[in-house]
Amino acid sequence: MSVHAHAGKPVRPEDRINIGQLVSDYFLQTPDVGIIGQQVSFGTSGHRGCATKLSFNEHHIVAICQAVAEYRASQNITGPLFLGKDTHALSEPAFASAISVLIANGVNVVIQSDEGFTPTPVISRLIICHNNSHGENSLADGLIITPSHNPPTDGGIKYNPPHGGPAEGSITKQIEQRANELIQGNLVAVKQTPYTQALKSNLLTKQDFIQHYVNQLEQVVDMQAIAKAGVTIGVDPLGGSGIAYWPVIAEKYGIKLKIVNPVVDASFAFMPLDKDGKIRMDCSSPYAMAGLIAMKDDFDISVGNDPDFDRHGIVTKSGGLMNPNHYLAVAIHYLMTNRAWPKQSKIGKTLVSSSLIDRVANKIHRPLSEVPVGFKWFVDGLSDSSYAFGGEESAGAAFIARDGSTWTTDKDGFIMALLAAEILAVTGKDPHQHYLELVGELGEPCYGRVEAVATFEQKKVLTALSSSDITVNSLAGEQINQILSHAPGNNAAIGGIKVTTENGWFAARPSGTEEIYKIYAESFVDEQHLQAIISEAQAIVSAAFKAAGL
Repeated sequence: MSVHAHAGKPVRPEDRINIGQLVSDYFLQTPDVGIIGQQVSFGTSGHRGCATKLSFNEHHIVAICQAVAEYRASQNITGPLFLGKDTHALSEPAFASAISVLIANGVNVVIQSDEGFTPTPVISRLIICHNNSHGENSLADGLIITPSHNPPTDGGIKYNPPHGGPAEGSITKQIEQRANELIQGNLVAVKQTPYTQALKSNLLTKQDFIQHYVNQLEQVVDMQAIAKAGVTIGVDPLGGSGIAYWPVIAEKYGIKLKIVNPVVDASFAFMPLDKDGKIRMDCSSPYAMAGLIAMKDDFDISVGNDPDFDRHGIVTKSGGLMNPNHYLAVAIHYLMTNRAWPKQSKIGKTLVSSSLIDRVANKIHRPLSEVPVGFKWFVDGLSDSSYAFGGEESAGAAFIARDGSTWTTDKDGFIMALLAAEILAVTGKDPHQHYLELVGELGEPCYGRVEAVATFEQKKVLTALSSSDITVNSLAGEQINQILSHAPGNNAAIGGIKVTTENGWFAARPSGTEEIYKIYAESFVDEQHLQAIISEAQAIVSAAFKAAGL
């Protein structure tokens, strides 16, 4: 994909969204679930859509919340449901819709005390803490209303069951099917209480989520080391749900932290445009993070997060914005050599993350577990602390507490951001400097990702590919040594294919939400070798489509 002429530049008048129209469409437009694009559809991180495209309307939210209430009842989940929302325009009306349905179904709902914003990792932490202290007789779960880093026009909602992390496919499929049935039935079976009445219900509780989370941060990050070293931190929340948390963190732990962008604006008109010319709060994008990158020399470490704070962007004086894969490798190396965790604790990575992580794991003699795309695959391991770390190439990760106990089972952008400051405080070197040392010893990767249009039928073919469908025996001049259709860490289906050689690999898989497929690739030789891998990968996928008559 070519870079848009306005990428990294300020939002223009024509880029702004009409929030009034968007919210009106949320309440007034009626989706037709007979049309695939208007159905409730859970991807790797919940249901997402746009009100004007009839893919995220009140019908979707009330049906999803009714389905969740019914799922809770079927599983005897009788404790509180922690409900959070981010700063997207559609999150506010969806929050109200959710409360009206959950209260009508007799669910004990807990929200932030000032009805403010709540990050994803905070909901996960709340669920874990409650369930650790109350046990099986009062299990808690949660809902977070967020489309993550998606453009301002979008809305989203995701369910975290009692383990605190993203719901498994078996759960989301059940919720998805029931929600579509409810919409098909004109919402007759959906219970609702008027919002103003629901707010007065004894079933609705307000709690200071901010203090609860912030007070525990020192359990997972060495906040004293950061304060003692005087590390200066520049923070750009990108207008996201954690904006009120940072000042409390700074005051509680006495760290030198400045919020460089204190604006919350549902149009996100303060954002530089992303690579494709759209407004997107992607903290791993050098275009979306252009403002913070320009300030890199003003702070020892600069950090950004997406709207629900489950992702992180790390900017250093020495190297600017870090590639997510590079930071994951550094974070893993630091944590595994500076925490007194059991030697058998695993490093979890998705199969499209950099093989530099494999080399780091081998260097420090720690077991590695490679799983399919989606943070849900790390949940069980983080729950029982058999995984010390779980990370995705898309700048989402979490790790266990300093004492080896579970911290969150969902991605936590706060702790990954603060870890960068801890690394500098403890070692005297920033994460980019550590990266240079690692690649000097282990080799430097060239990593790329490309997308291409794919029909529904083509996506089905790609999902079902196996090693027997690959007829070539070499890739970019090297012998193929492994063809994977299932992840080696848990033998779960990849939903695509991964092909590896001694110095490179590619993975091809269809998107769960768009009519495209993606190719991820990496080379430890050079950029030219990477491009050869990508080109041959595209030819392999095209051959598979042709063999299927597509």
